[in-house]
Amino acid sequence: MSDHFVRAEQSAEFVRAATPLRPRVAVVLGSGLGAFADTLQDATAISYADIPGFPRSTAEGHAGRLLIGTLDGVPLLAMQGRFHLYEGYPLTDVTFPIRVLSRLGVGAAILTNAAGGIAPEMTPGCLMVFDDHLNLQGTNPLIGRNDERFGPRFPDMADCYHERYRSFTLKYGHRLGIPMFEGTYAALTGPSYETAAEIRMLRTLGADAVGMSTVPESIVARHMGMKVLAISCITNVHSGRESERLSHAEVLEIGNRVRDQFAALLRLVIPEIAKDVAAA
Repeated sequence: MSDHFVRAEQSAEFVRAATPLRPRVAVVLGSGLGAFADTLQDATAISYADIPGFPRSTAEGHAGRLLIGTLDGVPLLAMQGRFHLYEGYPLTDVTFPIRVLSRLGVGAAILTNAAGGIAPEMTPGCLMVFDDHLNLQGTNPLIGRNDERFGPRFPDMADCYHERYRSFTLKYGHRLGIPMFEGTYAALTGPSYETAAEIRMLRTLGADAVGMSTVPESIVARHMGMKVLAISCITNVHSGRESERLSHAEVLEIGNRVRDQFAALLRLVIPEIAKDVAAA
Protein backbone atom coordinates (compact mmCIF):
# COMPACT_ATOMS: atom_id res chain seq x y z
CA MET A 1 0.00 0.00 0.00
CA SER A 2 1.13 3.53 -0.69
CA ASP A 3 1.46 5.76 2.37
CA HIS A 4 -1.07 8.15 0.86
CA PHE A 5 -3.69 5.42 0.48
CA VAL A 6 -3.11 4.16 4.02
CA ARG A 7 -3.31 7.71 5.39
CA ALA A 8 -6.63 8.32 3.62
CA GLU A 9 -8.06 5.06 4.91
CA GLN A 10 -6.97 5.83 8.48
CA SER A 11 -8.60 9.26 8.32
CA ALA A 12 -11.79 7.76 6.90
CA GLU A 13 -11.89 5.10 9.62
CA PHE A 14 -11.66 7.80 12.31
CA VAL A 15 -14.59 9.68 10.77
CA ARG A 16 -16.66 6.50 10.35
CA ALA A 17 -16.26 5.75 14.07
CA ALA A 18 -17.65 9.17 15.01
CA THR A 19 -21.11 8.76 13.46
CA PRO A 20 -23.43 6.05 12.11
CA LEU A 21 -24.39 8.24 9.15
CA ARG A 22 -22.89 7.33 5.77
CA PRO A 23 -23.39 10.34 3.46
CA ARG A 24 -23.03 9.85 -0.29
CA VAL A 25 -22.91 13.63 -0.91
CA ALA A 26 -20.39 16.14 0.46
CA VAL A 27 -20.13 19.92 0.24
CA VAL A 28 -16.89 21.89 0.63
CA LEU A 29 -17.63 25.40 1.90
CA GLY A 30 -15.30 28.20 0.87
CA SER A 31 -14.56 31.68 2.24
CA GLY A 32 -17.57 33.30 3.92
CA LEU A 33 -19.85 30.34 3.16
CA GLY A 34 -19.11 28.08 6.12
CA ALA A 35 -22.28 28.99 8.04
CA PHE A 36 -24.32 26.66 5.83
CA ALA A 37 -22.91 23.68 7.73
CA ASP A 38 -24.56 24.96 10.91
CA THR A 39 -27.98 24.23 9.36
CA LEU A 40 -27.39 20.46 9.46
CA GLN A 41 -29.61 18.55 11.88
CA ASP A 42 -28.16 16.27 14.58
CA ALA A 43 -24.68 16.94 13.27
CA THR A 44 -21.46 15.44 14.53
CA ALA A 45 -18.64 18.02 14.35
CA ILE A 46 -15.03 16.92 14.02
CA SER A 47 -12.11 19.34 14.06
CA TYR A 48 -9.62 18.82 11.25
CA ALA A 49 -6.96 18.87 13.96
CA ASP A 50 -8.44 15.71 15.47
CA ILE A 51 -8.54 13.66 12.26
CA PRO A 52 -5.39 11.53 11.85
CA GLY A 53 -3.38 12.62 8.83
CA PHE A 54 -5.50 15.70 8.08
CA PRO A 55 -3.77 19.04 7.35
CA ARG A 56 -4.63 22.15 9.40
CA SER A 57 -6.58 25.01 7.82
CA THR A 58 -4.94 28.42 8.26
CA ALA A 59 -7.03 30.63 5.93
CA GLU A 60 -9.19 33.32 7.51
CA GLY A 61 -12.89 32.51 7.17
CA HIS A 62 -12.27 28.75 7.18
CA ALA A 63 -13.40 27.16 10.46
CA GLY A 64 -11.51 23.91 9.92
CA ARG A 65 -14.30 21.49 10.87
CA LEU A 66 -15.98 18.52 9.26
CA LEU A 67 -19.69 18.07 10.04
CA ILE A 68 -21.85 15.04 9.31
CA GLY A 69 -25.61 15.34 9.77
CA THR A 70 -28.81 15.50 7.79
CA LEU A 71 -30.27 18.24 5.63
CA ASP A 72 -34.03 17.83 5.33
CA GLY A 73 -33.56 14.12 5.88
CA VAL A 74 -30.62 13.70 3.46
CA PRO A 75 -27.33 12.53 5.04
CA LEU A 76 -24.67 15.12 4.23
CA LEU A 77 -21.01 15.71 4.95
CA ALA A 78 -19.91 19.35 5.06
CA MET A 79 -16.38 20.69 5.21
CA GLN A 80 -16.10 24.14 6.79
CA GLY A 81 -12.93 25.27 5.12
CA ARG A 82 -10.37 23.85 2.74
CA PHE A 83 -6.62 23.91 2.12
CA HIS A 84 -4.80 26.03 -0.44
CA LEU A 85 -1.54 25.90 -2.33
CA TYR A 86 -0.73 29.39 -1.02
CA GLU A 87 -0.76 28.10 2.58
CA GLY A 88 2.39 26.17 1.73
CA TYR A 89 0.79 22.75 1.46
CA PRO A 90 1.74 20.39 -1.38
CA LEU A 91 -1.19 19.55 -3.61
CA THR A 92 -1.32 16.04 -2.14
CA ASP A 93 -2.34 17.71 1.15
CA VAL A 94 -4.59 20.30 -0.52
CA THR A 95 -6.60 17.49 -2.08
CA PHE A 96 -6.24 14.93 0.71
CA PRO A 97 -9.74 15.55 2.12
CA ILE A 98 -11.24 14.62 -1.25
CA ARG A 99 -9.37 11.30 -1.08
CA VAL A 100 -10.86 10.77 2.37
CA LEU A 101 -14.37 11.61 1.14
CA SER A 102 -14.04 8.94 -1.53
CA ARG A 103 -12.89 6.36 1.04
CA LEU A 104 -16.00 7.28 3.07
CA GLY A 105 -18.23 6.35 0.12
CA VAL A 106 -19.03 9.87 -1.08
CA GLY A 107 -20.03 9.71 -4.74
CA ALA A 108 -20.67 13.39 -5.47
CA ALA A 109 -18.98 16.56 -4.23
CA ILE A 110 -20.30 20.12 -4.27
CA LEU A 111 -17.30 22.45 -4.24
CA THR A 112 -17.89 26.10 -3.39
CA ASN A 113 -15.63 29.12 -3.22
CA ALA A 114 -15.43 32.88 -3.32
CA ALA A 115 -14.09 34.21 -6.61
CA GLY A 116 -13.50 37.38 -8.56
CA GLY A 117 -15.73 37.93 -11.56
CA ILE A 118 -14.22 38.66 -14.95
CA ALA A 119 -17.27 38.47 -17.23
CA PRO A 120 -18.58 42.06 -17.41
CA GLU A 121 -22.21 41.07 -16.89
CA MET A 122 -21.47 39.75 -13.39
CA THR A 123 -22.20 41.68 -10.20
CA PRO A 124 -20.93 41.16 -6.62
CA GLY A 125 -23.08 38.55 -4.89
CA CYS A 126 -24.05 36.60 -8.00
CA LEU A 127 -23.26 32.89 -8.31
CA MET A 128 -21.37 31.13 -11.10
CA VAL A 129 -21.71 27.43 -11.83
CA PHE A 130 -18.51 26.01 -13.33
CA ASP A 131 -18.82 24.60 -16.82
CA ASP A 132 -15.04 24.19 -17.14
CA HIS A 133 -11.77 25.37 -15.66
CA LEU A 134 -8.31 26.68 -16.51
CA ASN A 135 -5.61 25.18 -14.30
CA LEU A 136 -3.04 27.98 -14.14
CA GLN A 137 -1.44 26.94 -10.86
CA GLY A 138 1.61 25.56 -12.63
CA THR A 139 1.19 22.06 -11.26
CA ASN A 140 -1.28 19.18 -11.04
CA PRO A 141 -2.33 17.12 -7.98
CA LEU A 142 -1.86 13.88 -9.93
CA ILE A 143 1.85 14.42 -10.58
CA GLY A 144 3.91 11.58 -9.13
CA ARG A 145 3.41 7.83 -8.89
CA ASN A 146 -0.18 6.85 -9.56
CA ASP A 147 -2.05 4.51 -7.22
CA GLU A 148 -4.58 2.60 -9.33
CA ARG A 149 -6.80 2.10 -6.27
CA PHE A 150 -7.52 5.82 -6.38
CA GLY A 151 -7.91 6.06 -10.15
CA PRO A 152 -6.28 5.73 -13.59
CA ARG A 153 -2.95 7.25 -14.60
CA PHE A 154 -4.55 9.50 -17.23
CA PRO A 155 -8.08 10.46 -16.13
CA ASP A 156 -10.39 12.09 -18.65
CA MET A 157 -11.54 15.59 -17.70
CA ALA A 158 -14.47 15.63 -20.15
CA ASP A 159 -17.64 16.63 -18.29
CA CYS A 160 -15.49 17.44 -15.26
CA TYR A 161 -18.46 19.42 -13.94
CA HIS A 162 -21.52 17.23 -14.27
CA GLU A 163 -23.81 18.59 -16.98
CA ARG A 164 -27.12 17.59 -15.37
CA TYR A 165 -26.06 18.96 -11.97
CA ARG A 166 -25.20 22.26 -13.64
CA SER A 167 -28.54 22.35 -15.42
CA PHE A 168 -30.79 21.90 -12.41
CA THR A 169 -28.61 24.17 -10.24
CA LEU A 170 -29.08 27.01 -12.72
CA LYS A 171 -32.81 26.24 -12.91
CA TYR A 172 -33.26 26.32 -9.14
CA GLY A 173 -31.14 29.45 -8.79
CA HIS A 174 -33.24 31.34 -11.31
CA ARG A 175 -36.41 30.08 -9.59
CA LEU A 176 -35.12 31.57 -6.32
CA GLY A 177 -34.36 34.87 -8.02
CA ILE A 178 -30.59 34.53 -7.60
CA PRO A 179 -28.41 36.14 -10.29
CA MET A 180 -26.85 33.01 -11.82
CA PHE A 181 -24.20 32.46 -14.46
CA GLU A 182 -22.40 29.50 -15.99
CA GLY A 183 -18.77 29.92 -16.90
CA THR A 184 -15.12 28.95 -16.81
CA TYR A 185 -13.09 29.34 -13.62
CA ALA A 186 -9.36 30.11 -13.69
CA ALA A 187 -7.28 28.85 -10.76
CA LEU A 188 -4.14 30.80 -9.84
CA THR A 189 -1.89 30.14 -6.86
CA GLY A 190 -2.39 33.38 -4.92
CA PRO A 191 -2.20 34.62 -2.25
CA SER A 192 -1.72 37.98 -3.98
CA TYR A 193 -4.78 39.13 -5.86
CA GLU A 194 -4.53 39.44 -9.62
CA THR A 195 -2.99 42.43 -11.36
CA ALA A 196 -4.94 44.36 -13.98
CA ALA A 197 -2.72 42.84 -16.68
CA GLU A 198 -3.42 39.35 -15.37
CA ILE A 199 -7.16 40.00 -15.50
CA ARG A 200 -6.85 41.12 -19.12
CA MET A 201 -4.85 37.96 -19.87
CA LEU A 202 -7.45 35.74 -18.18
CA ARG A 203 -10.27 37.40 -20.12
CA THR A 204 -8.37 36.69 -23.34
CA LEU A 205 -7.94 33.04 -22.30
CA GLY A 206 -11.70 32.69 -21.81
CA ALA A 207 -12.01 32.85 -18.02
CA ASP A 208 -15.24 34.17 -16.51
CA ALA A 209 -14.04 34.09 -12.88
CA VAL A 210 -10.75 33.68 -11.02
CA GLY A 211 -9.75 32.25 -7.67
CA MET A 212 -7.13 30.29 -5.75
CA SER A 213 -8.79 26.93 -5.08
CA THR A 214 -11.21 24.20 -6.19
CA VAL A 215 -9.53 23.05 -9.42
CA PRO A 216 -7.09 20.65 -7.70
CA GLU A 217 -10.01 19.18 -5.74
CA SER A 218 -12.05 18.79 -8.91
CA ILE A 219 -9.22 16.96 -10.66
CA VAL A 220 -8.75 14.55 -7.77
CA ALA A 221 -12.49 13.97 -7.41
CA ARG A 222 -12.77 13.07 -11.08
CA HIS A 223 -9.65 10.90 -10.79
CA MET A 224 -11.63 8.79 -8.31
CA GLY A 225 -14.87 8.81 -10.30
CA MET A 226 -16.76 11.27 -8.11
CA LYS A 227 -19.29 13.56 -9.77
CA VAL A 228 -18.62 17.27 -9.23
CA LEU A 229 -20.69 20.42 -9.02
CA ALA A 230 -18.71 23.63 -8.40
CA ILE A 231 -20.19 27.03 -7.57
CA SER A 232 -18.45 30.37 -7.05
CA CYS A 233 -19.85 33.24 -5.05
CA ILE A 234 -18.65 36.26 -7.04
CA THR A 235 -17.41 38.75 -4.46
CA ASN A 236 -16.11 41.44 -6.82
CA VAL A 237 -15.90 42.07 -10.55
CA HIS A 238 -12.58 42.93 -12.20
CA SER A 239 -12.58 45.46 -15.01
CA GLY A 240 -8.86 45.07 -15.75
CA ARG A 241 -8.19 48.71 -14.82
CA GLU A 242 -5.17 49.64 -12.74
CA SER A 243 -7.09 51.52 -10.02
CA GLU A 244 -9.02 48.57 -8.54
CA ARG A 245 -8.50 47.55 -4.92
CA LEU A 246 -9.61 44.40 -3.09
CA SER A 247 -9.35 43.03 0.45
CA HIS A 248 -10.12 39.65 2.01
CA ALA A 249 -12.55 41.40 4.39
CA GLU A 250 -14.66 42.36 1.37
CA VAL A 251 -14.62 38.76 0.18
CA LEU A 252 -15.92 37.52 3.55
CA GLU A 253 -18.54 40.29 3.75
CA ILE A 254 -20.06 39.39 0.37
CA GLY A 255 -20.09 35.71 1.34
CA ASN A 256 -22.00 36.54 4.51
CA ARG A 257 -24.43 38.71 2.57
CA VAL A 258 -25.48 35.97 0.16
CA ARG A 259 -25.36 33.01 2.53
CA ASP A 260 -29.15 32.74 2.95
CA GLN A 261 -29.70 32.62 -0.81
CA PHE A 262 -26.84 30.20 -1.17
CA ALA A 263 -28.27 27.94 1.56
CA ALA A 264 -31.70 28.00 -0.11
CA LEU A 265 -30.13 26.90 -3.38
CA LEU A 266 -28.21 24.05 -1.75
CA ARG A 267 -31.39 22.83 -0.05
CA LEU A 268 -32.90 22.32 -3.49
CA VAL A 269 -29.79 20.94 -5.19
CA ILE A 270 -28.58 18.45 -2.57
CA PRO A 271 -31.66 16.14 -2.63
CA GLU A 272 -31.42 15.94 -6.43
CA ILE A 273 -27.75 14.96 -6.26
CA ALA A 274 -28.45 12.47 -3.47
CA LYS A 275 -31.09 10.75 -5.60
CA ASP A 276 -28.70 10.59 -8.55
CA VAL A 277 -25.89 9.06 -6.48
CA ALA A 278 -28.24 6.54 -4.88
CA ALA A 279 -29.42 5.41 -8.32
CA ALA A 280 -25.88 5.03 -9.71
